[in-house]
Order: sequence, then structure tokens, then C-alpha cells
Amino acid sequence: MSKKDTGDKPKKGKGLLLKLVLGLVLVGAGGGGAYALVAGGIVGGTHAKEDDKPRLVRKGEEDPYAPPAGKGEEEAGETVHGEGGSRYRIAYYSFPEDFTSNLRNSDGMVQLSLAASTRYDGRVLMWLEEHQLAIRSRLLVEIANTDEADVLSPEGKARLQKRLTAAINAVLVANEGFGGVDDVHFRSFIVQ
Repeated sequence: MSKKDTGDKPKKGKGLLLKLVLGLVLVGAGGGGAYALVAGGIVGGTHAKEDDKPRLVRKGEEDPYAPPAGKGEEEAGETVHGEGGSRYRIAYYSFPEDFTSNLRNSDGMVQLSLAASTRYDGRVLMWLEEHQLAIRSRLLVEIANTDEADVLSPEGKARLQKRLTAAINAVLVANEGFGGVDDVHFRSFIVQ
């Protein structure tokens, strides 16, 4: 009898199937391990930082990015917030110089003193200070593109406030990737 007849030859199908299953298990384990390393931030480094953007600050919470207190502010003590209204604290930034501009299609002029408010952490206030020159330039363009009738009516002033808020946020987004200014406030408003 030959070997063929005795059945001493090993079966090729079982060995090949075993190698294929073992290979798939190893590839799966390697892929899962690689995914775990990337997802955990150990490998890859392309994940966005969690603390990348300013966060809303609730009343009574400490702002880790709060600007240092100015003269006389240390003596005033801690601010006590009311229970009503917004649940977020509001911080203000006053532009140090007035804005003076001609009005569109008019001989009239306007002089404004402005402040901006935010409910976000102190990074927005820092960015307002840092990009003040670009913001001033953009605000002057917006003010100069305002009709005299708009600066004389309450509705027109409200529209101007919204345009100025959008202009500030556009500058901040272009430079920092985040706006964060909620409103612009008129500290003084003179039309001549």
C-alpha cells in the first residue's frame, strides 16, 4: 500500500484554517491596541485640547483666567451676586479711548465711549486687550458705515450695538478662534 492509502498524510485544510484564525486574532489585537493608544492621547498628538476655548463662568465660581485686581479692588471684598437673572457672571471690558467717526452720507459725526461684556472666562478679556488695535479699526469702519438716522433712534442704536458686537467677535475669531463677547454697551454717545 502507498501512503495515500494509509492516511498518514496530514490534512492541509485544518492547518491553514488555524493559521488564518490566529492571524486575524493578532491583527485585531494590534489594531485595538493602536486605537487605545491614539484614543488615550499617548500616540498621535492630534487631539484638540479640552481646555482650548473659554468656558462660561457661573456666579460664585472662581475664574482661573481672571485679570489681576486693579487699585482699590482688593479692598472691596468678594462680589455678592443676586439669585435672579442670568446664572452666569458678567465681566466687562471698557475701551480706554473714545471712538470718533463721521457718519455715512452725512456731515454729522459721532463720538462713542464703549464697553464690551462677556459671560466667558477672563481669556476673552485678555484677548480684547491684546487685539485692541484690530478691534478699534474694525469698530471705526462699522461706525462710519452708519446713517445719521440710525444714531438718532433707539432702534438704530440697538442695531449698531449688534453690528459692533459681531465686529468684535469676528476679530477675536480670526485671531483666537473664539469670540465670546455677548454685548457692546455705550458708556457715552454724542452726535454732532
